[in-house]
Amino acid sequence: MEAPKAKKIEKILEIHGDRRTDPYFWLNERENPEVIRYLEEENAYADFIMKDTESMQEELFEEMKARYKKDDESLPYFFNGYWYIVRYEEGKEYPIFCRKYQSLDHEEEILIDVNVLAEGESYFEVGSVAVSPDNELVSFSSDNVSRRIYTINFKNLRTGEILPDKIENTTGKAVWANDNEHVFYIRKDESLRAFQVYRHKLGTDTSEDLLIFHEQDDTFDVNVFKTKSMEYIFIASSSTISDEHRFIPSDNVFADWTIIQPRIDDLEYSVEHYEDEFYIITNADDAFNFKIVKTKISHCGMENWTDVIPHRPEILLEGFEIFRNYLVLEEREEGLLQIRIIDEKTQESHYLPFSDPTYTAYIGVNLEFDTEIVRYGYTSLTQPSSTYEYNMKEKTTVLLKQQEVLGGKFFPENYVSERIWADSRDGETKIPVSLVYHKNTQKSADTPLLLYGYGSYGHTVDASFSNVRLSILDRGFIYAIAHIRGGEYLGREWYVEGKMLHKKNTFFDFIDAGKYLVQENYTSPEHLYAMGGSAGGLLVGAVMNYEPALFNGIVAQVPFVDVVTTMLDETIPLTTGEYDEWGNPNDEEYYHYMKEYSPYDNVEAKDYPNVLITTGLHDSQVQYWEPAKWTARLRELKTDHNLLVFKTDMSAGHGGASGRFESLKEDALEFAFLLMVDQKTHEPIQ
Repeated sequence: MEAPKAKKIEKILEIHGDRRTDPYFWLNERENPEVIRYLEEENAYADFIMKDTESMQEELFEEMKARYKKDDESLPYFFNGYWYIVRYEEGKEYPIFCRKYQSLDHEEEILIDVNVLAEGESYFEVGSVAVSPDNELVSFSSDNVSRRIYTINFKNLRTGEILPDKIENTTGKAVWANDNEHVFYIRKDESLRAFQVYRHKLGTDTSEDLLIFHEQDDTFDVNVFKTKSMEYIFIASSSTISDEHRFIPSDNVFADWTIIQPRIDDLEYSVEHYEDEFYIITNADDAFNFKIVKTKISHCGMENWTDVIPHRPEILLEGFEIFRNYLVLEEREEGLLQIRIIDEKTQESHYLPFSDPTYTAYIGVNLEFDTEIVRYGYTSLTQPSSTYEYNMKEKTTVLLKQQEVLGGKFFPENYVSERIWADSRDGETKIPVSLVYHKNTQKSADTPLLLYGYGSYGHTVDASFSNVRLSILDRGFIYAIAHIRGGEYLGREWYVEGKMLHKKNTFFDFIDAGKYLVQENYTSPEHLYAMGGSAGGLLVGAVMNYEPALFNGIVAQVPFVDVVTTMLDETIPLTTGEYDEWGNPNDEEYYHYMKEYSPYDNVEAKDYPNVLITTGLHDSQVQYWEPAKWTARLRELKTDHNLLVFKTDMSAGHGGASGRFESLKEDALEFAFLLMVDQKTHEPIQ
């Protein structure tokens, strides 16, 4: 079977006196039958190429699925008189949202059974579930297209009746006022930007809903939330580098909204409430790694902010939780997350002890104020996700729940994790890399290694456990995460040095990490693989243009690869809100810089690695045509005989398939591809 060839229609794109020719521009015509035909031809070709791996894919899928508890349930948490639980039943794909009154021994009440809602749907996702303050009503939102456009419905929990109120085209979030009859929600514009906050009164027509706030600046989007105390409702308006918060009492939906601090370029802040004060985490006054301040609710402008936790250049402050007598902080130092407990009475502090060389720790769900107990989560590359309760007074820890790995074949002591520091090309910067492998896997030039990266938006990919990943670790792969610039692993400056006109540092860090792993004999270019999704797809796409011979294979998941054209199109979701991440190509300097690294614009007539590219037809974040165009151009220009496989999920979006286990088939496809192109016998390690 021959690889598909997309037809070429010349399209000239011109700006700043520069001309680009895009012969595959026409693939953005979503409703064009020829576009659908091309995607289906690529899917047929992908099935043909991967046919010999079908048994391997099935083996991997069943193996991954077998590790999961089929009737699992979440850790219960107590809120407003009820214990809340999300559980799964064996043989069903979707969650069931439940609660029990006062005691876990009380009879279960099902709030929402998503399996019932999803009947007959090829895709279905519930966005949020929120119970009214009087515990008698529940709002729930759903998306059956995978465009992240949600419809909000309401259910009477006493009668089981679904109310006639139905709110469409929302972000999915509904925030209840304390009167139990008003909710606030957010609408999206044509580019899917969250831009308007409305108030709805139950029992009225949605056409009568009141517009509360309209964000006019298209580089900002909005959020609405309730404080942990339940006393205030907030509207947060945010860009990449600026925030503005306004609030009303939850008891009075007709109150005037008060702005805490009007937006200022480069001023970021977020807010929590405690008694008569707001606690605010912010980068004000050049606190680039953030600090915590507090202010009286009655006088909350930044001129009234006083430091609670001052800025410390060596520590990134990522979050906090307020209790009556304690303040709990999430801090990141030298890349590792730590949880710090501060006794507000004595001002003494201590840290929770963590021992793995690389790991993830985080503050969990803590909805009670007047308690000495903090719930936190912990996981590492070798330790399954665990939730603990820590008594801040007694300094004692209790394990509440640990992710179960079924099958009887997983033992943490059989796996080894490391953190190493790779040399960068500048001779000064060190790039942290986390690794995990089976203890019987030998590091050598013949050892396959999968290097994962992201490196954008300040998002840090921490070292955490993966049930799925065991399938390649047990077949002799080393798995590595490159904590490259563009994330915040080493603080806010680590992010700033990997964005805008410094974006190439992200790609060069990943390349240098790969070269270091080869140099240190963890692997070789014949067995080195790269994986990244979305902005991580941009990463691996750029990397294979810069250093195609460094990798034997690339897996690009929903990749953002047509950077220049996308960032010039303000009608595409996320574009305008991301000028502070990538730059605005309407500015000539940013245009030329982007064009130098944009994967699609830099495909050349040369040898490339084996490549697997995936997308979803309904993707709302990276439109399907970016990977489609990239595939077509690679097919046209590449000079090698390596594999190029392009797979489109015709019913899914950015997050892939819905359902608990369906997404494992995508993992099985990716792993089967890697095992196939590595051309080694990958028998499971005993």
